[in-house]
Amino acid sequence: MILLGDPRVLHVPEDDCGEPLVEVASVPALRLDPRERDAAGSYGRLRSGVLERLRLAAGSLPDGLRILVIEGHRSTAEQARRFALYQDRLRRSGITDPIELHRQASAFVSPVEVAPHCAGAAVDLTLVDERGLEIDMGGPVNGHRTGEEASCPFAAPGLSADARHSRDLLARAMTGAGFVNYPTEWWHWSFGDRYWALTTGAENALYGPA
Repeated sequence: MILLGDPRVLHVPEDDCGEPLVEVASVPALRLDPRERDAAGSYGRLRSGVLERLRLAAGSLPDGLRILVIEGHRSTAEQARRFALYQDRLRRSGITDPIELHRQASAFVSPVEVAPHCAGAAVDLTLVDERGLEIDMGGPVNGHRTGEEASCPFAAPGLSADARHSRDLLARAMTGAGFVNYPTEWWHWSFGDRYWALTTGAENALYGPA
């Protein structure tokens, strides 16, 4: 498994295509959840090309299911704050080696220099039914914050048949639209960032920090 802290991710060149950040709320097929709302409203924005692919993914879902966007763009300052907080949590668990701290932290929070959210290229999301209720995905979005790391990987063992089916539905929709999943987080999908470029064999990332 390639983590975002892997040096190979940092070495992927960037050639930003200049697409603007666009409001997720401008796409009626998508729902936007306020739980990660920030003062500037960045959480509800994505690069225009990423948002168009997300619209396509939403359109490929079975009737009665919709995509609920939890968070899109994130500032570099907020990304750095979250990475430092998770490193502090790991230190309290007894991990003190700086290299190991960086590696383990990057399993759930990207180092700021390669963070897909900071490029407007990543989206955290889940699925909801026609009543707007989240369906069973086998664990919550951002489960690492509540100590539920075991349920976070997309291929986590021990999932119920319903949860496995839900994750597979999400994966078919998202990969069909060109996204890649960060395998430690079932809810995190990206397109056009350095991690996407490395895992798909693209020559360069399409988006840098926005």
